[in-house]
Amino acid sequence: MQAWRDHLNIDPQVMSGQLCAKGTRIPVTVILDSLAEGATRDEILRSYPTLRPEHIDAALAYAAELAHEELSLPLRSD
Repeated sequence: MQAWRDHLNIDPQVMSGQLCAKGTRIPVTVILDSLAEGATRDEILRSYPTLRPEHIDAALAYAAELAHEELSLPLRSD
């Protein structure tokens, strides 16, 4: 799994401290939402010129890590 910390960071002075693609003001949530809505990597990169392919990979690696952590703390079943 990619070391997402190399490409994502939190800066309290940028986007109110949201996790963003390093060197940009693009929150990881925007990247993941775009992918979830069906946008291709190329479409996302065209929409956000400061974004690099490794930022998208890092956002996916971050989401995967969160999913693995969820296995330790399972979602509530209703």
